[in-house]
This record gives sequence, structure tokens and C-alpha cells, in this order.
Amino acid sequence: MSPAKINALLETLKLSCIRQFRFNPRRIEADMRYKGTEGLGNNLVHVFKDVHSHSLIELKGSMATLREQYGESPHWNEDEIKRYCHSDAEIDAEIAAKQAELEFTRTSALYQDHREVLLSHYKDSPHYQEGRPSARDAAKALLSSLSDAQDPRLSLFSSHMKTTDLDQLSHLLLAPCHIERAAYATKSA
Repeated sequence: MSPAKINALLETLKLSCIRQFRFNPRRIEADMRYKGTEGLGNNLVHVFKDVHSHSLIELKGSMATLREQYGESPHWNEDEIKRYCHSDAEIDAEIAAKQAELEFTRTSALYQDHREVLLSHYKDSPHYQEGRPSARDAAKALLSSLSDAQDPRLSLFSSHMKTTDLDQLSHLLLAPCHIERAAYATKSA
């Protein structure tokens, strides 16, 4: 499907979701991606998927339907619906908080001391070696060993991020790597 047709469908989705669910159009535009069509003939629907939660919205004509169950997985809980109804100010505050987290991570001693090692686990890195664990697995292993050693850098990072969950901490620690890789790819292109 052409990008123009997808953009037209996204506009229809935004208008439908505003009318039916009072969703913020900024959130729809930022977080929904076109997945494709399902069904045939009169039962044809266009499906959009949330990039974070993977929740689905079906669009048939100008009517949107939240797909509350997909296989075994429940979708569209109350918190997610509230998140889509946030005001522009709430969305701006959420973005600012994420940018502050990213900046803290980028300047933290934990990230600075292990930046090169973390970046070397990405396939597009000049220091990448085949057969090494993924960046996510390497970050979790690193954080696990630092946790066992009661490293003060990890303690500071963990307390600032208000979590001790190693999966969440590894995700936060790798965020600057993704931005550096994207910037490098843009310069190389």
C-alpha cells in the first residue's frame, strides 16, 4: 500500500478515535503503525498496532474498534486507554521525563564506563564479533555482575531510575546506544 493511502487511513483513524474514544491525535500519530488488512469483501478491516504495547485498533470505514483480545493476550486495559486520552501537556511532560532519563543515562558513570563494551554487541559496530550475545543480553549480564558486586555506579543509576529490575535497567542503559547508532547511520548514509 502506498504511503499516501496509509497516511489517509491514519487521518481517518485519528478522527474516528477522537470522536469515539476521545483519544489524543498526537498519541495516535506517534504510537500507531499500519499493520495491514484482515478479512475479505465487506468484512475487510485495516489494522493498526501500538508500537509499545502491541494493542490493535481495527478501522472499517470511519468506525474504529479497539481489539480487546488478540489470541491469548488481553489488550487495551484501563491504563492504556487513559494514556491515549492524555492531554498535550501530559504528553509533553512524559516526553520531557523520558529525555531527562536519557540525558541522565548518557552522562552517568555507569554508561560512560561501559559504553564501548555495550556498543560492541551491535552488529553494525566496527568492534562486533560474530557469536557474541546480543546487546540486551550483554547489558543484563553486565548489570547482574555489577549487582552481585554491589557496584556504587549501578546503585546510583538504579535509585535515580527508581527500579531494581535488571530488564528495565538494561533497556534504560541501552537507550543512548540506539541514539548513537541512529546518528552514526545518518552520518554514514
